[in-house]
Amino acid sequence: MKTSRGVRFGACSGALALMMSATHAGAAESRDSGVIDEIIVTAQKRSESVQDVPASVSAFSQEQLTRVHATQLQDFAAYMPGINITNGGSPGQTSITLRGIAPVGPGSVVGTYIDDTPLGASNNYARASFFVLDMMPYDVERIEVLRGPQGTLYGAGAMGGLLKYVMRDPSTEALEFRAGVEGFDIAGADDLGWGARAGINVPLGDTIALRASYFTQNTPGYIENVATGQEDENELEQSGGRASLLWQMSESVSLTLGGLWQRLDSDNNASMAFALADIDPPRAGSGFGDLRTSHPIEQPFSKDVDYYSATLNWDLGWGEFTSASSYSSMKTTQRQDASITFGSLFPLLTEGLVPEGLSLFDLTLELDKWTQEFRLASSDEGRVQWRVGAFYTEEESENSQYAYAFDQQRQPIELFSPFFAIALLPSEYEEFAAFGDVTFKISDSFDVVTGLRWARNEQKFRQITGGAILPEENTPGVSEEDVFTYAVSPRWHVSEDTMVYARVASGYRPGGPNLILPGVPPKVDADELTNYEIGLKTVFLEGRALINTALFYIDWQDIQQLQGFGGVSALDNAGDAKSQGVEFESLFSVADALQLGFNFSYTEATLESSPPELNNRFGVQLPDVPEWNASLTVDYEFTAFGGREAHVGAGWRYADERFSEVVTLTDNLAYTLPSYDVLDLNADVQFDSMTVRVFVKNVTDERAFTGGDTTVDGINRPVRLDLGVLQPRTVGLSLDFQF
Repeated sequence: MKTSRGVRFGACSGALALMMSATHAGAAESRDSGVIDEIIVTAQKRSESVQDVPASVSAFSQEQLTRVHATQLQDFAAYMPGINITNGGSPGQTSITLRGIAPVGPGSVVGTYIDDTPLGASNNYARASFFVLDMMPYDVERIEVLRGPQGTLYGAGAMGGLLKYVMRDPSTEALEFRAGVEGFDIAGADDLGWGARAGINVPLGDTIALRASYFTQNTPGYIENVATGQEDENELEQSGGRASLLWQMSESVSLTLGGLWQRLDSDNNASMAFALADIDPPRAGSGFGDLRTSHPIEQPFSKDVDYYSATLNWDLGWGEFTSASSYSSMKTTQRQDASITFGSLFPLLTEGLVPEGLSLFDLTLELDKWTQEFRLASSDEGRVQWRVGAFYTEEESENSQYAYAFDQQRQPIELFSPFFAIALLPSEYEEFAAFGDVTFKISDSFDVVTGLRWARNEQKFRQITGGAILPEENTPGVSEEDVFTYAVSPRWHVSEDTMVYARVASGYRPGGPNLILPGVPPKVDADELTNYEIGLKTVFLEGRALINTALFYIDWQDIQQLQGFGGVSALDNAGDAKSQGVEFESLFSVADALQLGFNFSYTEATLESSPPELNNRFGVQLPDVPEWNASLTVDYEFTAFGGREAHVGAGWRYADERFSEVVTLTDNLAYTLPSYDVLDLNADVQFDSMTVRVFVKNVTDERAFTGGDTTVDGINRPVRLDLGVLQPRTVGLSLDFQF
């Protein structure tokens, strides 16, 4: 049905937000002085100012997430340069592109962490690249985005960069309670949306504290299905909770235990359908009509996440020891209407005995993941600082794919019962890694950070197939590989407020056993890349202006690409690519209470070589990578209503056009998604313990397409497009209480 993400059995802001304080006291101090607030990040697994990190890093603070009413990555990622979110119709059906490293192939190219531990699969059969964790950011302190390969510190699957959720810590200092409710209206929806949330921090003595939170959010649908007559079919429910316990065992030893649970249920996708005659380019009102789609079979999606962690920190005086453990369980279910693809095959497979009918495709992904990391780091004193560590993960993954056949009256076709086709791909992934880095302080203003990581993974899987059109098979596959990654980062503090750095770093995505098919290699090797980068970070005008910028060049080799083998997808190391560009972030306090931000990135990411049988075009942009993205932000803080603290803000975000697939010379299924720009507004005022917020997302009701797949018939002829659409104009009111 779809080329790389759909029905094929197989393997398949910015600176402004970065510097905003998350507390009212901090915001007031900044407003009085006009000095840009410093923010501390943990990008290099130590706490330090973002201005001292010799790499391109952005962060989005808790306050900014609240102000833009962020409920998914799509709401705030465009305010940071170099990142693009491709959305398949709901949160969780998400791919991330950083620095032009596109999700070509099913394995992850951008890593995901919650605090000190990873979340998400390392192997190809879990399709991690297409179902990135899209966590509703409640009880989050900030979200950090690290651009470029992070293989030395963060390991496999982070060769494009890292998305890191930093959660709020329990505190023994004071009892805190907060709660909020909201209502909002979406243009095109008949019902109102609503949400509720609550959180508490409870000191349980001088050395123990508990933080807990819960949220629920209901987003009404706004897509009409002309095939069934159902209106507002894409209703979305999100809910979750978190608990974290801090035990300060002594002055030097602390233990933090945590649990996090998130549930997401989407009735259908937020997507519009276009016949081929209407898609050059797609526009509101073309195809089946504005905010309309057509599919006779329901297409629900759900994702459940259970995550548990334990982190021990021990201050040894001369250094620090850290143990970070985690266990996570994730279940993803996706149903797709496969009538065009499989239903069109019924006459061909039966010599006309069975007419064209209906078909549905069910995909279920289940992952159990255990991780353990130990780190020992020297103190920050001395001319030489060092850190060594070891990492272990064990993963068990289930990939279950079922296709069913029905006639036009939705009755099962006996000839193809009980299943039209089945593919089960259970797999195991085990990895051990050792890593270390050393910082050489050549002088008080110049140092060099070097790092090295060795990783070994072993994988097992089984290919179990059956049904009416696939042979009955149960075949095992295995693989193992060793990979080295490195990083070298010299940095020069030209002055107290200005740093120049260079960075050379490598990263990789694990290979693994391949599908067992004629002509398919038994395994696919890791693809690797090397990133070359120079950057400048500076604060000037007595702390009232900030500019961070970086130039980069990436050499990506042996890319894992999906290839078709008789309707079945398999992987191969198929070609090389390069990505080069510039990232720019800025923030200016033009007055004590007024801040302006401007961010942009330019990325040229092109395929340079591939095997002749793929017929790929060279020198054109990789899929899901806009050449340009940009954002503008304005924030003004003032007093009103008898001295109440108040704020108004606006944000504009732009994403350039991008391809939906790898562009080929023949049978090209790639489509150019049009560029779009979106305006957001927000305002809030503080009344003692209550904050009243008003937000408007997508003010102009821009019909922006955030992802797309080409639907093909049974013999791979393109028939139509299904394009994910950005949420229409949303106007909301939120009340938050804090005691």
